[in-house]
Amino acid sequence: MNVRKFFPALVLLFGAALTARPALSQTNCTATQEAAVECFVANAVATDLAKPRYGMTLAQFESYGVAVSQILRTHHTYIILVGISGAVADATPPTNTNGTPNQTAQDNAVTQAVAAPNNFDLTTMPKDASLLDLQHFSLDVTDAMNGNDRFLELLSPGISLRIIDSYLVTATTNGAVNWTEVNTSLSAAINNFVKSGLMKVPPGMTLTDVTSFAYSLAQVIHNYKVETHRTALSAN
Repeated sequence: MNVRKFFPALVLLFGAALTARPALSQTNCTATQEAAVECFVANAVATDLAKPRYGMTLAQFESYGVAVSQILRTHHTYIILVGISGAVADATPPTNTNGTPNQTAQDNAVTQAVAAPNNFDLTTMPKDASLLDLQHFSLDVTDAMNGNDRFLELLSPGISLRIIDSYLVTATTNGAVNWTEVNTSLSAAINNFVKSGLMKVPPGMTLTDVTSFAYSLAQVIHNYKVETHRTALSAN
């Protein structure tokens, strides 16, 4: 994989978290952990290992590096975001149903899917980070996972999205979705999963919260299918 493409998803994420040493010519780089991360990012840009993304200035890119280092310290938030990225890369590839590229559709799926758990307090907003930082983080990880040589199909991290989509497909007639039916079906399915021990309700959430989260993901999936002209999610 191209180093510049891989850097935001791996080198920045893990290197920044480990507060890699900056060049000795820079001052105050060891004053705080945040300063060390900013110097690491600045050096990466200066040596052409990475370039600011998403229209960021260098200062904003440095701040993003700090946000990423904080995301990695909030264990469950990091796990949720990486899980979302894996599921999206597997189940909602950046292509239309005819195979033509459609990166926007996948990016929209990522940003909407990241916003959903944040709305239900399933993720904890890390210090020095915003929802936009969480979305950029997931976009970077998803971008790296897209080049998986189809190994994600073996692991099938997108199975949960495909299960939700199966209820969407059943509740769709002539392109119109019966959202009441979707919500009822998801509620029944999740209730059965919890009762059978296949799913556990996370601490601080209720069964209703989990159902609402799944319903939000159903809407994300529907939007993606509309943008890519798909009738159902399928293997990449």
